[in-house]
Amino acid sequence: MILLLLSSVLILSVLAGWGKVIESFLGTLSGEVAGSILTGILGISMAWTALSFFVPINIYVEIPFVLTGVFFFFQKKIYKEINQFSKKDTFLISGISLITLFCSSFHPYILDHFGYYVPSIKWITEYGLVKGISNLDLTLGQMSVWHIFQAGFSGFSDPFLRINAILLIVYTLYIFKNKTWIQLCFIPVLLLFSQSPSPDLPVIVLSLILLNEILQKNRDINLLFAFAVFVFSIKPTMIWLPLLVFLYSVFMVKPNYKNWILGTGILILFFIKNIWTFGYPVFPVSAGDFGFSWKPNPEVLKISSQYAVQKTYDMQYTYEEIQNFSSVEAIKNWFTLQGIKSKINIFFIVSLIFFSVFAFVKKKKIISLICISILVKSAFVLAFSAQYRFFIDVFFVIFFILLIHLNKRNALIFFSVASIFVIGILSFPDFIRQYIPSFRPGNFMAGVKKEQMYKPSAYHYNKFETFRIGNLKFNVSKDYPFNFDTPVLAISVGYIIDDVNAGIFPQYIDPKNIKKGFIWKKLTSEEKKEAENVINNIKNTDK
Repeated sequence: MILLLLSSVLILSVLAGWGKVIESFLGTLSGEVAGSILTGILGISMAWTALSFFVPINIYVEIPFVLTGVFFFFQKKIYKEINQFSKKDTFLISGISLITLFCSSFHPYILDHFGYYVPSIKWITEYGLVKGISNLDLTLGQMSVWHIFQAGFSGFSDPFLRINAILLIVYTLYIFKNKTWIQLCFIPVLLLFSQSPSPDLPVIVLSLILLNEILQKNRDINLLFAFAVFVFSIKPTMIWLPLLVFLYSVFMVKPNYKNWILGTGILILFFIKNIWTFGYPVFPVSAGDFGFSWKPNPEVLKISSQYAVQKTYDMQYTYEEIQNFSSVEAIKNWFTLQGIKSKINIFFIVSLIFFSVFAFVKKKKIISLICISILVKSAFVLAFSAQYRFFIDVFFVIFFILLIHLNKRNALIFFSVASIFVIGILSFPDFIRQYIPSFRPGNFMAGVKKEQMYKPSAYHYNKFETFRIGNLKFNVSKDYPFNFDTPVLAISVGYIIDDVNAGIFPQYIDPKNIKKGFIWKKLTSEEKKEAENVINNIKNTDK
């Protein structure tokens, strides 16, 4: 926790310094120093995304950016802006920040941390964006902009990968500066995402900030649209946010084509990134086929699509069973899943209906536009893969609109009670395992450790085996399904089996240069024997 505090001070200074420079060109959000930091996040993320096509985003990129950001921080005397809060608010901000740092110092427990977040960051720091990496491990085809941003600070500024905790501190500054007290109530829930560089936290935080900017009648569409597309680039399920800014511009602000230039540039960069790593413009959708040789094998995409359908029903039905559902059965079974998921699904639909009625009764244009935007997003999610993690942001939006006038005192009371509850869950996870056994992430919480008061807790495994199929030499985690602590080049066991079942396997485009990327190739009879030996070896080891 102490090291995390020092890391936070450094990174916040860097972001504020860069943000102050960038906002002189792009404009700024409200919140003064918080707005500068958010602009710094946008600018640095885009710069590092562009750089990652050519070089690894490692310590050699980190050092000049950090030194320059600190220089701007002092040169522009940004530290004086921090002292503009009252003594009482300074005390409260400090307390909330310490709670944030404490919660973020627990062991990571979200499974994607081990199978997606950390492997992505390792690839970005060692090689940058690699062409066709989705052929190696389909999950890596996402390569979220947020993980590029985290990778840039993972050398010495934040080797603990706790960038989400730093964003929550910025969020706290924004809340107090703008006196938007309802948002204090969201922080305890978001603390559950602070131990990992999960893209869910930044998209929720940034969308709520942009929503507040719109409600406060910020008319800088150029900046709002750029931020909205940035959020979309972090996680495409946030399609409602660029749509909202577009509708807000057309119906409430005089539209101007110049307002779309910056956001369109970010969107184009996002598409290029996805095409480079995945072969298609938007992961994991195989739409927009330009015939690139490094796109994934159709059979692998089919398996992924079927898996997404099963995840809609929390893996409680086989794909064949789901395909045989009638329309009535599909809806009924989604609402009656075993465990907590069914309750979340019901609450989601009820919330949408209630908010739609609320928007109709209120007859306020901006609320109607917000309602239309989240209904469009919800329709996409329900049609594609109706998993709660894809629509969790909708709850935050609805509660924000409904309780926007909550006063400071009640917000602080709720924050305090809810934070105690969250800290209790993280410290003593047996409680949630006993009373909500269907909440699977609870099984991976490790509880409080005294060492985390100095240094954030982290898992170390580093057990792996090395194999070769064709021209590809790769590592596989031993007795564990994820490769968070396995040296690159690593492949998850599940994808090895899927590839072999499809009769294909990833290969180097150029065995002498990993950066040139990967393609899939049909297995020869000799390579099939190699693959079968690898799978048998893995299965025997697991036993």
